[in-house]
Amino acid sequence: MGMGNLQRMAMQMQQDMARIQAELETATVEGTAGGGVVTATVTGKQQLVGLTIDPSAVDPDDVDMLQDLVVAAVNEALKSSQELAEQKMGAVTAGLKIPGLG
Repeated sequence: MGMGNLQRMAMQMQQDMARIQAELETATVEGTAGGGVVTATVTGKQQLVGLTIDPSAVDPDDVDMLQDLVVAAVNEALKSSQELAEQKMGAVTAGLKIPGLG
């Protein structure tokens, strides 16, 4: 493979990765807990952008339960967000081991 081809491939990969980074900033995924009484919304860049708590989950005598539900919902959403990012980046890198991306 010639140097020109490698440069073109690298340039294309860089453009694809920039496009995917932009997509991940606007993509959202959700995680839920407690049968849906707590829902966390996270971007593809692992930023929490929304948290919905059904009033039925609010029990002043059991704040620990609500805290646990929030943590579980956020963690589920973060995991989904990371999987989305890996899936999108994997399509570009096609199994290449690039420091900082894998």
